[in-house]
Amino acid sequence: MPIGSCTVSSALRRVSLSHETHPCRRFLTSQFRSLQETGAPVDIHPEVEEALSHNKPVVALESTIITHGMPYPTSIDMARSVENTVRSTGCIPATIGIIDGRVKIGLEPSQLERLASRSGNPLKISRRDISAAIVSERDGGTTCSSTLIFAALAGIRVFATGGLGGVHRGGENTLDVSADLHELTRCSVGLVCAGVKSILDIGRTLEYLETLGVPVISYRETKDFPAFYSRKSGHQAPWNVTNAIDAARVLYTHRQLGMTNGALFAVPIPEKYEANGAVIQEAVELAVRESEESGISKLGKEVTPWLLKRVGELTQGRSLESNVALVRNTALIGGQIAREYANLAWENEQTDVRSLPSVPIVMLNISSFIHTGPSEALNDEKASIVVVGCAAVDITSKVQQTPTFSQKTTHPGKLTLTLGGVARNIAEAAHRVLAGSKNQNAATLLMAPVGEDIFGRLITDLTRSMGMRTDGLSLVPGQQSAVCNVLLDAQGGLETGIADMDLSQLWKGSEVFSVLRHHRPRLLVLDGNISSETMSACYLFCSVRLLFTLSSEPTSVTKSTRILPAIAANLGRTPRSLISYASPNLLELGHLYEEARTTFDLMSHDHWWRVIDGFSLGSSFRMELDQLGRAPVSDKAPELGDLSFLVNKGVVQMAINLLPFFQHLVIKCGEHGVVVVMRLGDANVGNWSMERSNLQGRYIVAHSQVSAETIVVQHFPPIHIPPGTVVNTTGAGDTLVGTLLAMLVRNPKTFLDVVALRNAIDISQQAATLTLQSSSAVSPLLSSLSMQPLQ
Repeated sequence: MPIGSCTVSSALRRVSLSHETHPCRRFLTSQFRSLQETGAPVDIHPEVEEALSHNKPVVALESTIITHGMPYPTSIDMARSVENTVRSTGCIPATIGIIDGRVKIGLEPSQLERLASRSGNPLKISRRDISAAIVSERDGGTTCSSTLIFAALAGIRVFATGGLGGVHRGGENTLDVSADLHELTRCSVGLVCAGVKSILDIGRTLEYLETLGVPVISYRETKDFPAFYSRKSGHQAPWNVTNAIDAARVLYTHRQLGMTNGALFAVPIPEKYEANGAVIQEAVELAVRESEESGISKLGKEVTPWLLKRVGELTQGRSLESNVALVRNTALIGGQIAREYANLAWENEQTDVRSLPSVPIVMLNISSFIHTGPSEALNDEKASIVVVGCAAVDITSKVQQTPTFSQKTTHPGKLTLTLGGVARNIAEAAHRVLAGSKNQNAATLLMAPVGEDIFGRLITDLTRSMGMRTDGLSLVPGQQSAVCNVLLDAQGGLETGIADMDLSQLWKGSEVFSVLRHHRPRLLVLDGNISSETMSACYLFCSVRLLFTLSSEPTSVTKSTRILPAIAANLGRTPRSLISYASPNLLELGHLYEEARTTFDLMSHDHWWRVIDGFSLGSSFRMELDQLGRAPVSDKAPELGDLSFLVNKGVVQMAINLLPFFQHLVIKCGEHGVVVVMRLGDANVGNWSMERSNLQGRYIVAHSQVSAETIVVQHFPPIHIPPGTVVNTTGAGDTLVGTLLAMLVRNPKTFLDVVALRNAIDISQQAATLTLQSSSAVSPLLSSLSMQPLQ
């Protein structure tokens, strides 16, 4: 992969998105448009403008920390590192500064270098200095207060920095209070910082913020307010949040209510640097005393830079190291909050999706139908999983001996009539696994059309007899139910078949929406028979987390790409993968990869390049993958060979290239087991953050050196099946997926825990094995399946 591709692409984008020709300038704030129309000396970087115009997340960064807070070259290294940290979250960094008397919202690399090197003798710019510095055509580093002003003007909702200004020690007598505090009452921006600088009076600062009506929120499990270099200051914040979604909701609620003030999110320094906190605080106290004795404490805005420099000297650079670490940490959290805020804003501003919460979606092999009303009254019990798609009658013909079918004659064998359809199979599997749990008998809801015929009545009656809900089955008058007639060889393998699934094409996505409003499920499951148009509608409706599960049937290869138009239409709207889970088999994986790469050209998109570059997979990853490829498929079945197909057939390579679109890929490899390839990032890494590659454990873990991404590749050996016991192969993949969904409902963090994931896959494979040995599409024995993994 050409390393310079992103740089070239960004340069081309900047040329093409000039202020005069940009098609979406109307999305910038009205204040900022007015500034541009009146010729005000404010320039917004094209990359930042493009992001704001399309509701992509942007994080504002100040520049006083570059011009006055750190020595050169640490200052420029820090500035670049912080911008890269913001980009690792999928956000666009907008470092704000003044160059030659023009406000720059987003800086070029050369401008960052200019401010950091102080070649233009930059000033420290607060609110009071802005106009004078512009008229004097000076360079300047913007403080928290002035950065808040320009971020709010541009419509940037999140600003990350190191520490907030506040009430100086003795401020009750000197009235020396930072302008940062008042600016938070005027600018509707979330300020993410490591608390108030420890050289200040933290207690009085918190009291003053209370007087001003500024929300102060600790970003941690407790309300302990951090003290810059230390994780605790001895003071409490009135509120706390523990994740970026809740922080984003606070900011979005401000917006909904029309409130014009900002909010302060106080993020403690990473625990790694806590040990230095006490030592640094002693140096802070000494530096403060020295400033008072020498009269420096009376020099106004020069005090803080002097104190920070003196503390650095007293600690022999340890305070500077901690300072850089806490700034990078607040940039990371700020990026996560900005990303979630952009998702909230985008969801709620879609005209058809205002009332729906975040819902994970699962997509399988689905279909469309015109709803004329549920076959039964709506059950008031809320479902955890809603499975949408095809419910069919399966007529299975299995010959006693595999003949040459060109003989054009009948053959002895067995015929069975059971319920089928990918969505129905998955719903039954999930229902049977969950039904044994407390209050989970109604946890799974199947939404599917049934025809006005004997097959429709059969689907409804048999579904009810299994203890499953039927309030999601919709009668379509005058139509025939879906029927699938398959022919199996003597070993139970699929030879051929006829699928009459026309009913599926009549369904429209609007029917799902009312069900989602009523149930608000944890997972929405759509099988791959559904039309691309319906998939796109469902994505717009529930865009925060999607679960996309492909059918295991080889005949569904062409349907496996129906999700791609929805991905193409929404790529770049959110930095994370648009679909949370996908479970293709090997054939579907290859087809999905080729269509994404060629027909839809998704792998030339800037978003794809940014994500792939962020993985920073190098030679060590390739070496470990080669080593994994030499491992046997199963220690208990040497005849199955080794895992070289993962490399030789490009399985892992294709999967990694699809990760920008699908966060977790559960690849069904038939007799070769299951392979999971997934990307984890930011705070959602679980205990994988402590893991390293373990070839004996059959997994590779790659922690990116340039972003917060972690890539995991893991192989799960197949479960041995005694020869001659396979009865039917058509429902095994659906059973595996349905069981895995049930495990996700039981433990939403399954994929974040090494042991929990192994247990979930083992149990899901055990369930698939039971179905392989059953004449039914889903084995009834799943109801008694032990939740303990096989040993």
